[in-house]
Formats: sequence, structure tokens, C-alpha cells
Amino acid sequence: MDPRIGRLADLLVDYSNPVRAGDQVLIGGPPAAEPLLAALFDKVLAVGAQPTCEIEAPWVQESLLRYGRKKQLAYVPGWKVNQAETLDCLFRVIAETNTRALSGMDPKRQQERMLGLKPLREVLRRRMDDKTLRWNVTLFPTEAHAQDADMSLSEFENFVYAACKADRPDPVSAWKRIRREQKRIVEFLTGRKKIRIVARETDLTLSVAGRAWVNCCGTANMPDGEVFTGPVEDSAEGTILFSFPACREGREVEGVHLTFQAGKVTAARASKNLEYLNAMLDLDSGSRYLGEFSFATNRDIQRFTKNILFDEKIGGTVHLALGSSYAETGGKNRSVLHWDMICDLRQGGRAYVDGKLFLKDGAFVAL
Repeated sequence: MDPRIGRLADLLVDYSNPVRAGDQVLIGGPPAAEPLLAALFDKVLAVGAQPTCEIEAPWVQESLLRYGRKKQLAYVPGWKVNQAETLDCLFRVIAETNTRALSGMDPKRQQERMLGLKPLREVLRRRMDDKTLRWNVTLFPTEAHAQDADMSLSEFENFVYAACKADRPDPVSAWKRIRREQKRIVEFLTGRKKIRIVARETDLTLSVAGRAWVNCCGTANMPDGEVFTGPVEDSAEGTILFSFPACREGREVEGVHLTFQAGKVTAARASKNLEYLNAMLDLDSGSRYLGEFSFATNRDIQRFTKNILFDEKIGGTVHLALGSSYAETGGKNRSVLHWDMICDLRQGGRAYVDGKLFLKDGAFVAL
């Protein structure tokens, strides 16, 4: 086994999502993730916890969306909800063998499925917010993800493990250093009121008054590297052009340009997959409002991969999420949607905090 897989499993169980003896632990992912799933299972056993591993066949979601009746699209087994209520720890491993498997599905049927999953998502979100459920999402390298990133598999493996710091002898120390560095950013932003983003076809302001900033240093996501908050719900004003395709459920929505008034998306353009974008914007009463604003800091991620777990962490970018807020920020927006979209500030972009330049060309200038 690649020793980096073992180091990543150790990092996840010991640092990201600390597992204790007796914990009920769910480890889930598709068959392609088996090397990491097995390493996690062994590690959790060694700690003295109770692991369950769910191998998720990739054809299940495709079959349901293609053939399921309306009632079936809305169905969530009661045992899944009960499981979500009793878990102590959750590890989710992404490992697609075909990242376009759902790209031809009817957006309305995908919308119905998302709404059907709401009871399960609400339980998970509540327990994540009140810290009774510890969780982490990571990725195991596959040919499909490598192709999306325009890399060979070996290049992508090197990229993934470097981004996670699992390519070094002591990944935990690396993430603790990042936590200290990002703490300075959090301290600077705490108590600030207004953010303004200026870039190509972008001039957007939003209020963060009274909102908390969160230091993301390898706990819920691996890799990590961002500092985020929940904007005041009715505050976003202006326009923003997102620099990269907004990728979700096998679709790439290209050239996304949004106009905000009183916090709400009032106009949306896209050069590709506009129908899907509009379907997501119309999911529910919260899907046209922002739930998150973030500064990304991971300098080991400098290229677009079409995977949001990595792309939202590209050092020198910012991202905004349409839909649900995280309660720990003080955000109040609620939606079944949470869709991150990235604006690159590394070439001519600027971010202002309370009228003063904070980020220029992707580099922090006010710390």
C-alpha cells in the first residue's frame, strides 16, 4: 500500500475527526475508495471504536434518478435517519470512476431528489451544528478525478497527498501550523462589518457584521485551508462573475454571473447549463441567498480540478455559497442547497474589509 494512504488515515482518525474508544463510526464511499476505506476501518478498530463501512455502488443514484417515481425520489429509509441520530463520527470518501454519470439527468428530477433528502440532511446539519456529530469529507485519487484535473493518475495522487500534507512525515504538525496562521486572519476579521470584492465583471459588497469567522484547518474537510463566515442574509449588493465552472452533480455550469439586490439573486447568466443553474436557484426560499463567504488559503492547491473539495481551497481565491448557512457563523439562511462558487483574485482582483485593502492579487496585504 502507498504509505501516504496510511498517513492520511492516521491524520483523519487522530486529528481531523478524533475517534475515541466506544464511538459509533460510519465510514462510507464507493468501491474505488476501498484502499482508504480499509485503512480507516483498521485504524478505527485499533482505537477501540465501533466502525461500520458502507460501500456505495455508483449505479444506485443514476438508476434512482433515471427510473424512480416521484414517491421513490422523495423516499429516505427510516433507519438512515435513525443512524444519523446516533452516530458519533462520520467519514465520507469521494472516489468517482465517472464524474459525468449524472450530467444527462433531468434537473427537475435532481431537484425532487434533493428535496426528498431534506429530513436526513436536516438531522445531519443539526448534529454537525451542535457538535454532537464529528465528520470529515476527503477524496481518494481515481483516474476520473485525474482526468478532470488534466493530470495523470500519478500526478493527481501527488497533488492530492501534497494538498492534504500526507506526503510528509508529520501531517498533523503541518495542519496545526496552518491553524495558527489562519487564526491571525480570523482575529483580523472578527468585528469587521463590510466586505467588497472587485475583479473582472465583479463588484460585490456584503455585510458580515455580528457574524463569526471559522478557522478551517483540516477537521471537517481534508484537504482544507479557508476562513469563512455567513454573510448577513439581505446584505449582498452588486454583481459577480465566477472564474471557474460551478461543478455539481456531474454538471459544469460555465460563465456564472450573478446579480444581487438586498441579498437575493435577481439575475443569473451562464454560458453553459443555465437551465440547471435556474433549477437550483429555484429549489426553495433560501437558495437565492448567500450562506457562506470564504477566503481560501491553501497554497499547495493552485490549479482548478473540477472538484470543489480542492477548488474552494485554492490559495488567493474567494468563494461564495448559495443556500444554507453554517450555524456556527451566526448565519440564518436555510436551504437544501449549498453550492460553492469560486472567484479568482490572483490576477488583478482585490478584496476590501471596511473600506481598506485586505487582499490584492491573491495575497493578504493587511495582516
